[in-house]
Amino acid sequence: MNILLVDDDADDRQLFFEAVRDFDDTISCVAAADGTEALRYLGNSDNVIPDFIFLDLRMPGLSGRQCLEEIKKDARLAEVPVIVYTTSRDERESVTLKALGAAHFMSKPVSPDEVYYMVSFVLGEKWN
Repeated sequence: MNILLVDDDADDRQLFFEAVRDFDDTISCVAAADGTEALRYLGNSDNVIPDFIFLDLRMPGLSGRQCLEEIKKDARLAEVPVIVYTTSRDERESVTLKALGAAHFMSKPVSPDEVYYMVSFVLGEKWN
C-alpha cells in the first residue's frame, strides 16, 4: 500500500509517518510539502499512484481544496480516496469538500494518539 501525505508542517508529517509505521510498517509513505509539490508528484508517470491521499486543507500557495479539485479532474487519480484534514470545524466546508470528491473530512489531529487513530480508522475501513 502507498500513501501520499500533503502537509506543509514538517512536524505533522513526521507524526503521520510514525503513526503509519506503528499501524503497519509495510506501508510506503511519500510526502509533499504543499499542493503544487503534490500535483507535480502525481503528474509524474514514473511515480506509483497512491492508494490514499491525506491532504491538509490549509496550506500556503495552492490550498488543499484547489489540490483536491485538480486531483479529481485527473482520470488516473479520480478514484483515489482523498482524506482531507483541517483545523476548521465548518460543517458547510465539509459538505463542499465531499461534493468535490473528498472521501473523508476530518479534524486535524494534534497528538500522536489522534494521528494514530486517524490513520487506523481510514486504513482499517473497507473500501470498494
